[in-house]
Amino acid sequence: MEMTMTQKILAAHAGLDSVAAGQLISAKLDLVLGNDITTPVAVNEFQKAGFRDVFDKDRIAIVLDHFVPNKDIKAAEQSRQCREFACSHCVSHFYDVGKMGIEHALLPEQGVVTAGDCIIGADSHTCTYGALGAFSTGVGSTDMAAGMATGKAWFKVPSAIRFELTGSLAPNVSGKDVILTIIGKIGVDGALYKSMEFSGPGIASLSMDDRLCICNMAIEAGAKNGIFPVDDVTLAYMNGRCERAPVIYTADPDAVYEQTIEIDLSRIVPTVACPHLPENTRPASELHDIKIDQVVIGSCTNGRMEDMEAAYHALNGKTVAPGVRCIIIPATMAVYRECVQRGYVTAFIDAGAIVSTPTCGPCLGGYMGILAAGERCIATTNRNFVGRMGHVKSEVYLASPATAAASALTGYITEPKEAGK
Repeated sequence: MEMTMTQKILAAHAGLDSVAAGQLISAKLDLVLGNDITTPVAVNEFQKAGFRDVFDKDRIAIVLDHFVPNKDIKAAEQSRQCREFACSHCVSHFYDVGKMGIEHALLPEQGVVTAGDCIIGADSHTCTYGALGAFSTGVGSTDMAAGMATGKAWFKVPSAIRFELTGSLAPNVSGKDVILTIIGKIGVDGALYKSMEFSGPGIASLSMDDRLCICNMAIEAGAKNGIFPVDDVTLAYMNGRCERAPVIYTADPDAVYEQTIEIDLSRIVPTVACPHLPENTRPASELHDIKIDQVVIGSCTNGRMEDMEAAYHALNGKTVAPGVRCIIIPATMAVYRECVQRGYVTAFIDAGAIVSTPTCGPCLGGYMGILAAGERCIATTNRNFVGRMGHVKSEVYLASPATAAASALTGYITEPKEAGK
């Protein structure tokens, strides 16, 4: 039977020769992931069900990233429960203060995920790892508990939409602009419970950071997962990094897709998602009259090294506009260290920005950048729902690091200069 890339991975992990869209399967897991918010719930369910042991201490990852360093007593109690569980079960991949990072940037960086994996995580943006040619998807904490105990999960095999990419991106246009453009085109339910599978010659021009960003926001289109084929860029990224040997799957030439959508990367422009949905997109050049109060550059979507580079090139030697709070959050300690070594942190501080240790904090309205009523923020995060970053009467605009940094300098949503030429 002809299968998509996702279907081949699921079939292999279910021990089946083939699977079809809509089929229910039980699949073996290569990794089960949780964070400081979702893991305590999973631990409670794990214990309530009477489980005593995890299926494999090396196939579980617990990353304390949402409210770490702990912002209050409740966050501290949640983190303590994670620490105690990880210690009692000798969980190999436990990341706490000092070596933690934002989970979906940290695990690829540390080589914990690899091509061909089947991964679940109690966080909706687990779909990020499709950039490496893995099947990865978000689940609830109860499924995380069962996965930690059994090493298996139930799935309904998704149908797929193919995105055929051609051309290459213009300067100061990135993967964030690509995925915002796609979501603006198909809507927040345009890929509901489907696999977003990317193909075409344009892929070769996309960096790994671009691909990680694009797959990260597949869930914002309602997708079950996003996935890229494994090519030279992927192999170069994984070489010497991953703890397991990659397994490469390719879609059959006659695989069945619900539809094929063609995307010419050369036509993508700096794009902004306006409140209060990621599908409410407009070119940044049309929004120059929107005044902002805050800029956030970071998150599991855009806190990697290329994102820091984009912010540096925009801010170096310049000054953040009066009245604008600019918050920059490297996604991992390795990215933070590199920013220090390159002099980026000094440049950010000199520009009037602040630099935080890795945390999801402001993205979900947790801490490190809460908005008051009537305030506007342009952020490189992934969601701009009502009240997402603070007060229900605040507004969040989603954009790339280049656009966010350009906006920090003017105090208004601003298209990066090179992209406007």
